[in-house]
Amino acid sequence: MKVTVGISNRHVHVTKEHLEILFGENYELQVLRPVNQPGQFASVEKVSIETSKSKIDGVRILGPVRPYTQVEVSKTDAIKLGLNPPVRDSGDLKGSEPITIIGPCGKVKIEEGCILATRHIHMTPEERKKLGLEGVSKVNVKIEGEKGGIMKEVHIKSADASYYEMHIDTDDANAFLLTNNDQVEILIGKEYE
Repeated sequence: MKVTVGISNRHVHVTKEHLEILFGENYELQVLRPVNQPGQFASVEKVSIETSKSKIDGVRILGPVRPYTQVEVSKTDAIKLGLNPPVRDSGDLKGSEPITIIGPCGKVKIEEGCILATRHIHMTPEERKKLGLEGVSKVNVKIEGEKGGIMKEVHIKSADASYYEMHIDTDDANAFLLTNNDQVEILIGKEYE
């Protein structure tokens, strides 16, 4: 079964409280463009992320606001920042790396919250059932092309409001020469083993 690739650059999710520290009281995120996942969007707002070693400017906030603040970077970014973040699902932040987020009105230092996002495929429960993936938490994915191969440990994320798409970071995309909207194949059953 084929799935479309969506490549995720470094980005930040913020709480309402942290958004107001970064951008001012009663500030609301402005929609730059919707992303494929229902209800989510790339915002106009950008911040800087900083450690004692380095800083990266122009990091986009993805909306809407969330119950937690999280910074998702690639391993390449992490090396530049002098961090060693764990590979985690969104929201699984315990024991993750500290980082400072800087906006035009203030800064927020989070003691936990910088991660490398897991490779994952979004799908509805109906799509999961149709694919025979009920009870399966991870799959392998086959990639064709000059630098093709098997991408392992791709997590399944299932929710009613989901757009069927595989999300990987820029390092994974570059390693396999993948671009947005490329098609890859989920290996199911014996192919997975």
